[in-house]
Amino acid sequence: MNTLQAIVLAIIEGITEFLPVSSTGHMIIASSFYGIAQDDFTKLFTIVIQLGAILSVIILYFRRFFQSFDFYFKLLVAFIPAVVLGLLLSDFIDGLLENPVTVAISLLIGGIILLKVDDWFNNPDTTETSQEISYSQAIKIGFFQCLAMIPGVSRSGASIVGGMSQKLSRTSAAEFSFFLAVPTMFGATAKKCYDYYKDGFVLTDEQTNLLIIGNVVAFIVALLAIKTFIGFLTKNGFKVFGYYRIIAGIALLLIHFFIHPLSIL
Repeated sequence: MNTLQAIVLAIIEGITEFLPVSSTGHMIIASSFYGIAQDDFTKLFTIVIQLGAILSVIILYFRRFFQSFDFYFKLLVAFIPAVVLGLLLSDFIDGLLENPVTVAISLLIGGIILLKVDDWFNNPDTTETSQEISYSQAIKIGFFQCLAMIPGVSRSGASIVGGMSQKLSRTSAAEFSFFLAVPTMFGATAKKCYDYYKDGFVLTDEQTNLLIIGNVVAFIVALLAIKTFIGFLTKNGFKVFGYYRIIAGIALLLIHFFIHPLSIL
């Protein structure tokens, strides 16, 4: 991986991490076209730079994020399903990360769901902010988030739909998804770094610099993306993202099977 590739992947991460379009799926596609997807450092890079994007949540929602211990416990409850399933299915998930066809199919299915989600869950209750959700709602959203272990599903999309299924408004569901990303991505990064070093890999100075650049770029881009997404989602709902996912999924399948098989298969 070179510096330009690192910047491109970080921009993709910053834009897509909080959109219901799958940041991991998009980075798998981009790294496949670059021919670097099978590289162990690339796999580490795509996970670790999510920390930069997650930091933008803490900065933008600083006062609300550090508001109460009760809210932290709710985030912990929502985070538990991902911890358990992530540890149990680690090898299986790593295998899926090498398959762009999985990404394409997930994009398609997720797109169809997003076209209908506003009709399915259009009666939010009186929960006005993400801090007001119950523990029962939190753990159910956590199980929805686990669907994002399949590349292309979208962590934010799955958890937002999970929140709306619990009668949260689109905005409250999106904000809780943002907050839930903090422990989830920290945990995923810690696990990936541990596995990387356990397998005998050591970061070079160049790779360390690429990780720093990637996190800085992802942070800056994510700051802009979050504010834009919340405003757009509140006014327009999910259909645009649904159509985008369907088009992207079809395009990826056509490219792979009829134009140029992606190099990681």
